[in-house]
Amino acid sequence: MEPNQVTYYRTPIGTAKIEGDKNGIRSITVIDEKIETPLNIPSSLQNCVQQLDEYFNGNRTEFNLKLNPQGTNFQKRVWKELLNVPYGKTRSYLEQSKKLGDVKAIRAVASANGKNPIWIVIPCHRIIGSNGSLTGYAGGLWRKKWLLEHENPSPQQSLF
Repeated sequence: MEPNQVTYYRTPIGTAKIEGDKNGIRSITVIDEKIETPLNIPSSLQNCVQQLDEYFNGNRTEFNLKLNPQGTNFQKRVWKELLNVPYGKTRSYLEQSKKLGDVKAIRAVASANGKNPIWIVIPCHRIIGSNGSLTGYAGGLWRKKWLLEHENPSPQQSLF
C-alpha cells in the first residue's frame, strides 16, 4: 500500500488537511490550526487543492476528483448518496434516509454523515433537520452555515 500523502490548504473556514494517494482522496478535514498552503504539493493532491481553491473563490459548483474514503459499506453508500445533493440545495436527514431506501435508518444515516471523511467535496453540510435547522456538523455549525451561505448567497439589498 502506498503511503498516504498530506498537504494543507488555507480556506475561509480554517485549514483543510488533505490526505490521499494515487488511488484518490481519502480525507479532507478542516482544522483550526493556521498552516499555510505549502509550495510543494504532492502531485496526487494538486488537483484537489486547485478545485477547493476554485470552490472557495466561487468558480466551482461540482468537484471532479477521484475519491477513496475509508469506511464501512453502509457509510460508503451514505456518502455516495450525498454526492447527489446539488450545489446550493439542501436535503433533510429523513429525505436522505428515504433516498437510501430505509426511512427507519435515519439515525444510522445521520451517524454516517457525521463520519464523512471528505468534507465539502462529499457535501454532508447540505443535510439539515426536517424543520430546516442546521443540526449536527462535525466541523461546527458555524462552518456548516458558512458553506450553505457560500453556496446559496442571499441577494444583496439594494438602496436604489
